[in-house]
Amino acid sequence: QVQLVQSGGGLVQAGGSLTLSCVASGGIFRTLAFGWYREAPGGQRDLVASISAGGTSNYGDSVKGRFTISRDNAKRTVYLQMNSLKPEDTAVYYCAAANARAGKIVYTTSGEYDYWGQGTQVTVSS
Repeated sequence: QVQLVQSGGGLVQAGGSLTLSCVASGGIFRTLAFGWYREAPGGQRDLVASISAGGTSNYGDSVKGRFTISRDNAKRTVYLQMNSLKPEDTAVYYCAAANARAGKIVYTTSGEYDYWGQGTQVTVSS
């Protein structure tokens, strides 16, 4: 069983930066794939970024060039660095982890993830 604890987030002005962290306990960290999702009020949970066990990253179109996902296996932590934030980035952000599956490298749909963090609010003011 994997537990995910998120930190970071908060209120920032447009154009600013924030970093979200997600610490995983349990499981074999280096074999897990991770994703960051976000859910705006009245919206669906959308993929922001994902990173494979080997470090291959994937981004949603709306955040490409502004957000960076990374992982530190020694610290059992996944990060989401968010730059040039826009009011439309306002949402609750969730960290998610997926167990390794044969032949699967990139995980892009929420149903593929096995564990979820508690969520953290990011609010970007204009």
